[in-house]
Amino acid sequence: MMGEVQIPLIATNRINTPEIAEQVLEEGCADMVSMARPFLADPEFAIKALEKRSNEINTCIACNQACLDHTFTMQICSCLVNPRACHETELKYEAASEQKKIAVIGGGPAGMAAAHVLSLRGHQVSLFEQQDELGGQFLMAKEIPGKEEYAETIRYFNTQLQKYKVTVHLGVRADAQALVAHGFDEIVVATGVTPRRVQFEGADHPKVVDYAEVLTGNAEIGSSVAIIGAGGIGFDVAEFLAHDGTPVSQETHLYMKEWGVDMRYETGGALTLAKPAPSPRKIFLLKRSKGKHGKDLGKTTGWIHRSSLAMKKVEMLANVAYRKVDDQGLHILIDDDERVLEVDNVVICAGQEPLRALAQDLEAMGTKPHVIGGARDAKELDAERAIYEACHLAAKL
Repeated sequence: MMGEVQIPLIATNRINTPEIAEQVLEEGCADMVSMARPFLADPEFAIKALEKRSNEINTCIACNQACLDHTFTMQICSCLVNPRACHETELKYEAASEQKKIAVIGGGPAGMAAAHVLSLRGHQVSLFEQQDELGGQFLMAKEIPGKEEYAETIRYFNTQLQKYKVTVHLGVRADAQALVAHGFDEIVVATGVTPRRVQFEGADHPKVVDYAEVLTGNAEIGSSVAIIGAGGIGFDVAEFLAHDGTPVSQETHLYMKEWGVDMRYETGGALTLAKPAPSPRKIFLLKRSKGKHGKDLGKTTGWIHRSSLAMKKVEMLANVAYRKVDDQGLHILIDDDERVLEVDNVVICAGQEPLRALAQDLEAMGTKPHVIGGARDAKELDAERAIYEACHLAAKL
């Protein structure tokens, strides 16, 4: 390679596809590439690349949830998109001794993972999804600036479901009677969650929308917004609303400018003054509890999310009591101080409720469905747990 050093140079970090690796080498940026997390996501990365099967690679999405976050909290390292990572002797996908006819209801991360593992083990699998495409909550997650690679997980599962001949029914709302009448040997319910509504005066005001309406483009948000709920979803919605048009995560020169990286290496450490693009909206991020916003975010990524919103001048308010919403805006109380946030919209990010109606209907008919993911427990919107549960169940059925 052409460069300033006379020893082999290895490039690393976010090289997560064969195409990116080849580009690094072809452009003379390095002599070799190094990968770590991509091999947790897919231990067959190299052989799939060699055999021109890159579309079958389970791509690392850089979430850090089960790898680095586990490592720095003294847990066994693993991978959100591949729970077998570092657990290969415990979680085995062995050929089924008896082929069963299995229905999986819900095409989100849990449903896709369950259908994939069940089918590769040899079962006859039918997957039902009421939307017109697979992905579930990941369809919203991939819209967040910086999380675009969540689309790769949807792409991977779509490829695997086709490869292992899963019968996919899109735009179909599964019915308990029809499922029972079809005579499935097992039914897996992965129907996911629905946004939780809040109870205060004016909660039904036209200004008030939920996070799903925002991230799916079904709600127009004005130039000022208050976000109720400062968990992971609240941070994601704030990030989404703090950008307009193509996010900087998709434009290298804008990303480097926003974070203060000197691509010409004319300054020490390649550091320069950060020049973030201003947010197109005034954003308030509110939470009921006291203390720092984002304290429960990922150990290795939380600081990034906090820094990003700080650059966008998002105003973070804690210890908030919500009084009402009216034409004037959101009325709140902070430490006995009454305030009115004169905002165009109020976005509810106050958690989720499990969608269990189908499971309850099946149980009422004497069937015992297997309930996984958000449909089982919606305390946190946790794809790591959802995929983990799906894979462990599918390995046993």
